Amino acid sequence: MFRLSRLLSKGSVTSPLRAPFTRYEEATGPAEVSESPRGGHIRSAVGELITCPFCLSVWLTATLAGARMVWPRATHTLTGALTALAISDTLQLGYDYLLQKNVQ
Repeated sequence: MFRLSRLLSKGSVTSPLRAPFTRYEEATGPAEVSESPRGGHIRSAVGELITCPFCLSVWLTATLAGARMVWPRATHTLTGALTALAISDTLQLGYDYLLQKNVQ
């Protein structure tokens, strides 16, 4: 869930999906942006939910748990792919950190 919630809540590629509910602030990391909620009560509440990876992960976990009961093979494939992606991202960021540490 870590990778999916991060992609949906902070990813620059998914920013257009959040645009009706958020206001762009700045780029914050590799392919990530910072946004703040905007609009009235409901619009702002949705903006709060979709900009918070911790909040979003609760709802994604519940959704995938339900999906696993209906579509077990497809859900298993999706969660396996997301796990591999999270491991890959961790290795990439660790490698970049080590490179920067050696340069200094």
